[in-house]
Amino acid sequence: MADDATLKNAIHKDAVNAGSRLDFCPLMSNYGAPTMTFVEGQGTELFDNEGKRYLDFLCGLAVTSLGHSHPVVAEAIGEQARTLTHVSNLYNTLPGPEVAISLDRLIQTFPATVVTQSPRKQRGQVLFQNSGAEANEAAIKIARKYNGRGRHVVLSAMRSFHGRTLATLHATGQPEKHETFQPLPEGFRHAAYNDVDAMEGALDPTVGAILVEPIQGEGGVNTTDPDYLKDLRALCDDRGLLLILDEIQTGMARTGAWFGFQHAGIMPDIVTMAKGLGNGMPIGAVWAKREVAEVLKPGDHGSTFAGQPLAASAARATIAVMEEMDAPTVANERGEELRAALLALDGVDSVRGMGLLLAAELNEDGLAGRTGGEVAAACAKNGVLVNGVTKTSLRLAPPITVSSGEIEEAVRKIDAAIKGAVA
Repeated sequence: MADDATLKNAIHKDAVNAGSRLDFCPLMSNYGAPTMTFVEGQGTELFDNEGKRYLDFLCGLAVTSLGHSHPVVAEAIGEQARTLTHVSNLYNTLPGPEVAISLDRLIQTFPATVVTQSPRKQRGQVLFQNSGAEANEAAIKIARKYNGRGRHVVLSAMRSFHGRTLATLHATGQPEKHETFQPLPEGFRHAAYNDVDAMEGALDPTVGAILVEPIQGEGGVNTTDPDYLKDLRALCDDRGLLLILDEIQTGMARTGAWFGFQHAGIMPDIVTMAKGLGNGMPIGAVWAKREVAEVLKPGDHGSTFAGQPLAASAARATIAVMEEMDAPTVANERGEELRAALLALDGVDSVRGMGLLLAAELNEDGLAGRTGGEVAAACAKNGVLVNGVTKTSLRLAPPITVSSGEIEEAVRKIDAAIKGAVA
């Protein structure tokens, strides 16, 4: 009889080859033709269907912040699956309320080195969703109802990314992504990122909210001046606008604080989150100050699967592990290691970002006539996963649990890929 490993490999290969027996691909082509098939992951490591090992320095786009198959999260999911998986939001279940209380607490937990502009606790309420796009969609609906008809416009930043539903796509400040799906829902406007004067110049009486990312992830890991969010908070206070912080990619300790806005010492009116919340389980959430959250009444919004016990159990375990390890501090420490190692490479001109959400800007020697995407593909061949977030830069978002040794190994492989060599 075949041993467990042999049997598992046979099952993997059979599953992978199933599609090849058809005369068409069973999956739609919105992601393009897949070049790799992953079948197993542990910590920072991923293994494909041929058994090749990779270091995952992309984390499913900043999702698996505790690494793949974290034992505490896996045990929580398994236990919940054996207990209760779903009954709908017509009824209360566990552990959703516990997760909501924890998120409300973490949103108020600023780094010790930051002086906040809002020392008074501003407790809020949480609405669970299934993804970041849905969280932003819900935040937009909350803002519209709070402000009322006539103040429905949401102002966001150029090069932002807020999702792919029709509304969040229009909130996304990338016009090239809009054209295929025109006409998009009305009520969205864009101004330059990291430019408060541009934001103010785009205001008129129809604008009710400003929606921004503390660091633009999909836009290129673009950071801001230290006072940008403070000035936006002051502008919103002065004009009576809601300030919505999209923390889908930056939240859950990724930038070295529980949430990216906390580096600025401000309090938003609404915060959206998703990616790192469930360490791979699909869960998103919207936090809003109570006076804003209370505008939602029964029937105003809903989602069949949002906050169901299986996803919420993963989020509860993820938060517990992150708090125990002091994830913001670890993200800062490992982020500085990674930044220093990247800056030491001849092909890297600069590194931007915070914590473990970084982009390495490649110089002419590093690109060698290639795009960032082509360099990222070379990195993958060398066994390290990153992505070409712009034509000239690589995005790195390894798990917060990444070791110093794994950082050293990954940067060595990236260096080889930049030089056109095999590590």
